Amino acid sequence: MWLPSVLPLKLSVKMSAVLGIVAFDAVRIRRRVTLENLERAFGGVYSPRKRRGIGRRSYVNFAKSMVEFAALGKVSRSDLVRLVEMKGKHHLDGALEKGKGAIIITGHYGSWEFLGASAVAAGIPADFLVGAQSNRLVNSLMNDLRRKAGIGIIRRGAAIRGIFASLKRNRVVALLSDQDARRHGVFVDFFGTPASTYPGAAQFSLRSGAPIIFCYIARRKDETHEAVFLPPIEPDPSAAKEGEILRLTAAHVKALEDAVRLHPDQYFWAHKRWKTKPAARTAR
Repeated sequence: MWLPSVLPLKLSVKMSAVLGIVAFDAVRIRRRVTLENLERAFGGVYSPRKRRGIGRRSYVNFAKSMVEFAALGKVSRSDLVRLVEMKGKHHLDGALEKGKGAIIITGHYGSWEFLGASAVAAGIPADFLVGAQSNRLVNSLMNDLRRKAGIGIIRRGAAIRGIFASLKRNRVVALLSDQDARRHGVFVDFFGTPASTYPGAAQFSLRSGAPIIFCYIARRKDETHEAVFLPPIEPDPSAAKEGEILRLTAAHVKALEDAVRLHPDQYFWAHKRWKTKPAARTAR
């Protein structure tokens, strides 16, 4: 919070790289989890040394992204439009022309909070589904920053009603859907290993008719970004419900995996994505 309050944004972002390096190499916060995840995903592709480099750059990107999030209260909408180039936005525009809203899925990838703020700055009517942080002061601070950027907030406690109300108004509902869902999830492959994934996006899509659109934001070397919107994943109302929920979920998880393969150092590897294991099948 302090850096962007006293320094220009670009300089603040560059300076924050030190925080990421310290967290990875000195404090080693969740370093073991990060390296285990990278080995699971890229063990046959990158050497241990290269995986450590990806992990370090992932921490640097996270530090930079948090500084950008903290700066949302002072960054103008014109600056956001200048800093984030939208690619494939016509996919979202086409979906909204049908009048059923759209469900945007992204992950803890790039500067994801900047993605939401820049989308609103570009004229996209967006509401975020947000969880509550355990620290109430931090929770209020984060949501205040989002509101200052023009982002609508849907709290998880009233998620179903809020999401359908938003879609009925032909708005965009944005969700992060790449954390372990424990036993509440459905299992779909992520880098070849079953990962418990929240089925909410697929359920909302199937019930409302709103398509799912995966998007991600990637940082460039000059600290600008590109936001990429992929073609919509359309629900099939005639399909069997359980199978369709699994198909839609697998499709957006595969889109995230493809994006991570393009820029593995921009993904947040520090969470335990594969913590929950599928129940063992009993022999008959």
